[in-house]
Amino acid sequence: MKRIKKFAFWATTLLLAAVILNVAAHAADVQSGTWKMNPAKSKYSPGPAPKELTVKVEVGADGTPTHVQYNAKFDGKDYPVTGLPYADTVMVQKIDANTIQSTLKKGGQVMMTVKSTVSPDGKTRTTTFTGKDAQGNAVNNVVVYDKQ
Repeated sequence: MKRIKKFAFWATTLLLAAVILNVAAHAADVQSGTWKMNPAKSKYSPGPAPKELTVKVEVGADGTPTHVQYNAKFDGKDYPVTGLPYADTVMVQKIDANTIQSTLKKGGQVMMTVKSTVSPDGKTRTTTFTGKDAQGNAVNNVVVYDKQ
């Protein structure tokens, strides 16, 4: 009887560990993929909106660096970013299983907050940009992407 209880304990523990690892992998993977902007559902302020925009996001299920236009971890630390005139660092945080938030800074000052949420069905990604561009103009963009 003692042997059966011990086996049941270990089997339950292994099953629980597998479920936790699967949930963690799914949370990281939901942002991954190629996303194409849906201009009819997107709003740019100030405009004009780009005619076409495709974003490729790669997120390792084990928490390895994320690659959008920079490499960063979901650890709340600042990482260098290149190619953005209004930012030299980025901090990326996971808000929940379907949402990540990036804080873009220039010289330590927050310039832009970018929040990306993937729909529960995994087919749509909505990204909200709030802050200032390189010229100091207010930015309030909502970009809707369809998974490719």
